[in-house]
Amino acid sequence: MRLSLLIIALVSALSASAAEVKLEKGDHICLIGNELGERMQHHNYWESLLHQSFPQHELTVRNLCFPGDEPMDRIRSKNFGDPDSHLTHSKASVVMMFFGFNESFAGEEGLAEFTDQMTQLVNETKAKDYSGNGSPKIILVSPIAFEKTGDKNLPDGSQHNPRLEMYTAALADVAKQTEVGFVDLFHPSQKLFESRDERLTLNGSHLNEKGYQALAPAFVSAMGGSDAAEINPELKAEVDDKNFHWWHRYRAVNGFSIYGDRGLAGKDGTRTYNNRDVMERERAILDQMTANRDARIWAIAQGRSVPEEVDDSNTLPFINVTTNVGGADDPNKKRGKLGSLDYHSAAEQQKMFELADGLQIELFASEEQFPELANPVSLQFDNKGRLWVSTMASYPHWQPKSKLDDKLLILEDIDNDGKADECKVFAGGLHQPTGFELGKGGAFIAQQPDILFAQDLDGDDAADTVIRKLAGFCSADSHHGISAFEWGPGGNLYFEEGTFKYSQVESPYGLNRLHEAGIWQYHPVTERFGVHVSVAFSNPWGHVFDRWGQNFIGDASPGFSYWAAPISGKIQYPMKHPGGSQHRRVANLETSGGTAGGDPKFALPTLYPKRTRPLGGCAMISSRHFPDEWQGNFLVTNCIGDRAVLNHKITEDGSGFVGVEVEKIVEGKDGNFRPVDLQIAPDGSLYVVDWHNALIGHLQHNLRDPSRDHSHGRIWRITHKTRPLVEPAKIAGEPIPALLDLLKLPEDRTRYRVRRELAERDPAEVVAAVNQWTENLDPSDADYEHQLTEALWVCQTHHAIQTELLDQVLNAKDHRARAAATRVVSFWADDLDSPIELLTPRINDEHPRVRLEAVRALSFLSGDEAAELALEVLNHDVDDALQYTLEETLRQLEQ
Repeated sequence: MRLSLLIIALVSALSASAAEVKLEKGDHICLIGNELGERMQHHNYWESLLHQSFPQHELTVRNLCFPGDEPMDRIRSKNFGDPDSHLTHSKASVVMMFFGFNESFAGEEGLAEFTDQMTQLVNETKAKDYSGNGSPKIILVSPIAFEKTGDKNLPDGSQHNPRLEMYTAALADVAKQTEVGFVDLFHPSQKLFESRDERLTLNGSHLNEKGYQALAPAFVSAMGGSDAAEINPELKAEVDDKNFHWWHRYRAVNGFSIYGDRGLAGKDGTRTYNNRDVMERERAILDQMTANRDARIWAIAQGRSVPEEVDDSNTLPFINVTTNVGGADDPNKKRGKLGSLDYHSAAEQQKMFELADGLQIELFASEEQFPELANPVSLQFDNKGRLWVSTMASYPHWQPKSKLDDKLLILEDIDNDGKADECKVFAGGLHQPTGFELGKGGAFIAQQPDILFAQDLDGDDAADTVIRKLAGFCSADSHHGISAFEWGPGGNLYFEEGTFKYSQVESPYGLNRLHEAGIWQYHPVTERFGVHVSVAFSNPWGHVFDRWGQNFIGDASPGFSYWAAPISGKIQYPMKHPGGSQHRRVANLETSGGTAGGDPKFALPTLYPKRTRPLGGCAMISSRHFPDEWQGNFLVTNCIGDRAVLNHKITEDGSGFVGVEVEKIVEGKDGNFRPVDLQIAPDGSLYVVDWHNALIGHLQHNLRDPSRDHSHGRIWRITHKTRPLVEPAKIAGEPIPALLDLLKLPEDRTRYRVRRELAERDPAEVVAAVNQWTENLDPSDADYEHQLTEALWVCQTHHAIQTELLDQVLNAKDHRARAAATRVVSFWADDLDSPIELLTPRINDEHPRVRLEAVRALSFLSGDEAAELALEVLNHDVDDALQYTLEETLRQLEQ
């Protein structure tokens, strides 16, 4: 009753008038705030209609929004600049503020703090002079309503909309009290959602392309403009182009090398230029190019014609550095980091490999036959058995005035001779696709600060539609960018970020923040998003799951690998689990809240003793094509120290695992061999991505060093000389019962692709088939409990809560199955009637790994009961990993 009365009282504030804000000629309009505002520069209907409505005003619009921004909490990478500095740079005379969505999750209890913070922000902003012409005009923009999508796996908005309406009214009241403008988007969007049959949001909370188009007239009308929905396509194209250049200026990739701490030398004649000199010049050029496009927008809005090509001849010249490569005293050559600027052919390079006994290596594809294969970085096999590769010819940073055209390729071996016959460009025009994964009918592609989702709708192997699926990741460093995409067995998509990064990602369930490295997880069925691991890594590039769902992580720069379970319990931002190569530095940062785990000297145990660095992609040998004694071995690519694929024997040890290095799979004596990713193929062979570059990394050379290679790239295929290849399983398009039977196969990556195929099928049909399949399984089969575990993971993938199956696996004889099911409890905690009752026996399980998984799972609950249950694990022997997990769970439960 109290909440209803409060809403009624607050909504009455909407009838009160806020100050009228009139736009004037030459106004510089700057948007600040959350994802609602941030996405507007990628869906340019509002801005286009604004210029049409005020053609003589010659308005300048700059979008300064970041997903996840709140009035007083807007996290950024080091030296990015405070909000005032960017508003000053953009000469803001009008500031539009987009807040209220993320804050609304605090409900009634957070309303007073939100009101106070907004009032403070408005008053502080009114006291500024960004434009040189006095105090800016201010417009507060409300959140939109939450759309009832009809998807049973998403919230229906019944809890969201009362909160959002409450925060909308609070903004209206702040606008009235502080005498600034106000735009109500909540009620117009609510009416839109109710009147349209088509879906207007991505996930209920964030508008899609059609949503921004539909809402634009009401938005512009509320600002005193036209409510006409017809938008001039020529004008919109110019706005798109302008915002493209502004985006790459404001959200520049490699910010840590531009304004952060990474300034590296390069020479131009007698003068030394560091990255900051070179890249700030390029940002100045982008400012000029953006302004050139403003002028074209004004001309078209006023009915004048413009030349077909933009004239950017008035911009500053680029700074052209000379290479720091070469000479007897070249420090990178002495450290073994430098290759040769004289590149060998692939045939010559093939002779320079050393392989483990019984192995052979062949070229699958190279830039010699497929020029598109320039700077390959990541690979995946699709459900048809074809190889997909992402390429980054623009690495480390796209240069203005050049074509932006990194790619996602499909390479197909049509005649099955182990060599690519055809190369197709699935998606071009990309920027720094450091990682990708296939699934859900398309491809998830990293493009800092976003994750794109590209789909081929007509079956021609070329993307027809690309959307920004997730936004808000940090763009401080392409070297540390989103990478190592991996489907977990239960349907979560995992991907990693490196240090120096500060990310904020909104979701229908609330805001998620991660700073200074970690691993994200995303469930595309429920749209649940969050942090899987928050540890001060350097730049994690590797992630793989074993047969039983235990995951392992590779951190590139230090060459450390970790078993993930102890460090993957819940920990609330800004806390981090202690450990990682950057722990000492991060533990002392203010942004860690003094909660990075206590002792800065703490060293998190690694999976095995590191001998060399760095490492890139990770894989596990699970292929009948390779020797039995290699099965389960952990492979990592090393692209500097050894230029090799390193091999480690992994065994169970107490609650966890321990590894020891054994004979390398392959080592390249060509200094330009840069293995960065690898994967077991459908036929059981091993494929290795060769970045193939004399120069590597950010720390050794200027971003614009002319010796950086932008054309080479190779894919190598390793097979055993005497053992037969595996018969590739037929997966794509196969009937559901046949797919389920493929889950009995021993190859991990085959079952991986089968689960990925099942994830795209009708959930009701899949779950019904799973239930039938489990009933028909043979309990005497040695793999029976693993098959049940696979069935449980398929249900988790479809968000089908199967308590009987869960209980069956929780009580399996094999401790690995019990541990896997206990982790499922942690994911289903919000959907189970009493997760703590399920975890109680697991805390007292006879095997320490099950006990560790139970302690970890308790970190996702709350209250004294959970903490008391976690402490019961002390009734048993506790090894170091279990002790660490217990301490971290208790630290989280104390919050």
